[in-house]
Amino acid sequence: MTNICPCGSGKPYASCCEPLHTGAAQAETAEALMRARYSAFEKGAYDFLHNSLHPEHRADHDLDATRRWAQKSTWVKLEVESVEQGAADDDQGTVVFKACFRDKKGVQVHHEAGQFQRYEGAWYYVDGKLVAAATVRHEAGKVGRNDPCPCGSGKKYKKCCGR
Repeated sequence: MTNICPCGSGKPYASCCEPLHTGAAQAETAEALMRARYSAFEKGAYDFLHNSLHPEHRADHDLDATRRWAQKSTWVKLEVESVEQGAADDDQGTVVFKACFRDKKGVQVHHEAGQFQRYEGAWYYVDGKLVAAATVRHEAGKVGRNDPCPCGSGKKYKKCCGR
């Protein structure tokens, strides 16, 4: 069985993110770097995570803390939502993604708009902003205190979820 790359490309790891992790190749796009950074968490390529940070943003990066946190997590999947610029001929780009992982709290979703920049010919991760969860509005009418509870328990709302 082929060792499929965790970045979600569907390609073998050996021809996808591994060459970036080992330094044999450089990311050609911001998205490729972002995918390689995700894969680095699963594959334990922690030095790659540090080295792919923009040089101006490395001073406050704690490699040991990153390693400890990543090793306590199980990496589930990566979803790329959108890419703005970041192509091979651009100098900056934004990749919006969801990185799903499991830790002691359960399944977590890190939803970020990552900023990438080309510096001295190579792509680097600059920083990211968390994407706020969309507000969900309940469109159904209000549940009355004496109405059946919408959870399906068969009890009145006031005796169930309305407490």
